[in-house]
Amino acid sequence: MMTNYPTPPFPSQKQPMPGFTAQMDPVPDHGEESYRGADRLKGKRAIITGGDSGIGRAVAIAYAREGADLVISYLDEDEDADETKRLVERAGRKAVLVSGDIQDPAQCRQIVETAVKELGGIDILVNNAAHQASFKSIDEISDEEWELTFKVNIHAMFYLTKAAVAHMKPGSAIINTASINSDSPNPTLLAYATTKGAIQN
Repeated sequence: MMTNYPTPPFPSQKQPMPGFTAQMDPVPDHGEESYRGADRLKGKRAIITGGDSGIGRAVAIAYAREGADLVISYLDEDEDADETKRLVERAGRKAVLVSGDIQDPAQCRQIVETAVKELGGIDILVNNAAHQASFKSIDEISDEEWELTFKVNIHAMFYLTKAAVAHMKPGSAIINTASINSDSPNPTLLAYATTKGAIQN
């Protein structure tokens, strides 16, 4: 099959988590040059967690090109977040960056409060941010690692949703990012796959 995109196998990535997009090999394609919008979200206001990179950046680009203004939540990858903001603003939309750890319920509430203050409301919440780490055996997964995965992937989704629904009118949307690991869990991703199964169910 012919494709313009890189194909596996890919080089091993050596960055410590959470890592930076520009240092990945190959650098991911988020639709920067390919996505074309059609005003399907014109005037909408969205929160995207983990919007600095990966799926979150792709969603941010698509939403901006469809006409939405955004609050982009991220941990501490300022370089990646600034690039996502640049891409959103290049599409003529507003991007507000909120850095912080969504394990903290107060941080989740702050993200929602920022969206209400800066965008005037919330029409879409995209719970996308996630923590993933690979382990060969359950014996390698520490209590702290298990709790971290659930706090980021499940607890934060609850905190954000609970805070956001008070500001969302009928017809608004909450989107929770699951994974192929919901149905076909990778044996090395026990904690992550468990959280994604919880999201899907």
